[in-house]
Amino acid sequence: MREEYDFSGGVRGKHFRKLEAGHKTRITRKDGSVSTSVTRPVILDPDLQKIFKDSKAVNKALRGLVELIPTKST
Repeated sequence: MREEYDFSGGVRGKHFRKLEAGHKTRITRKDGSVSTSVTRPVILDPDLQKIFKDSKAVNKALRGLVELIPTKST
């Protein structure tokens, strides 16, 4: 950090709750229909960050696990 940066008045975790709540995206199409989705960040622990370098790697691993889950037959 440079000496001129002063974080003495900073508050740790100030925006954490908002980040944790996620971000809502609303899309209105030309036909008038609306779709809404919520994006929530997932924070990986440091040891997992070393293994999974980006979202693509995490999603690939999770999709592999989902395939192992047995489906219920009705």
